[in-house]
Amino acid sequence: KEIRALVIALGTAIAEDFNLEKLRYHRIILMQDADVDGSHIRTLILTFFYRYFKPIIEHGYLYIAQPPLYRIQIGKRAEYAYTEQDKLDILDDINKEKKKKKGKKEEGDEKKVAGLVIQRYKGLGEMNPDQLWETTMNPENRVLLKVNIESAREADRIFDILMGEEVLPRKRFI
Repeated sequence: KEIRALVIALGTAIAEDFNLEKLRYHRIILMQDADVDGSHIRTLILTFFYRYFKPIIEHGYLYIAQPPLYRIQIGKRAEYAYTEQDKLDILDDINKEKKKKKGKKEEGDEKKVAGLVIQRYKGLGEMNPDQLWETTMNPENRVLLKVNIESAREADRIFDILMGEEVLPRKRFI
């Protein structure tokens, strides 16, 4: 049902009837949760595009939205972390600023910073509409990754490993 709706929305038809000139959009943005489940869904959709809509990828029309994993707030300052490393970098900056303000050295971690709130997003549905707009949908702020043939080919390869007939490659991957 969802695939059919996607094909209709694109306007290109599919398989031997595919016609890139009928494509309704020249920026198709895939948006999934930032967690592992979202990654699996992204792999399925990328594989679908790679196998049935390769010209859309080749012409640079397919993108992946990058929603944040965390919202880190201290006082009125709020920042979004898109990876675990982003989170660590933001927390490190906060600790450095706190040490500068106090003017003394102290060993601190995220739990010692008063007023620090770290929110882990489990999915896009958990974000408030204004947060989703600010981080993932607003063209001025959002982070998009352009899908290229190599990334789509890798998704196709992973899909084959995970859904293929052979058990050993799947065990190795897992």
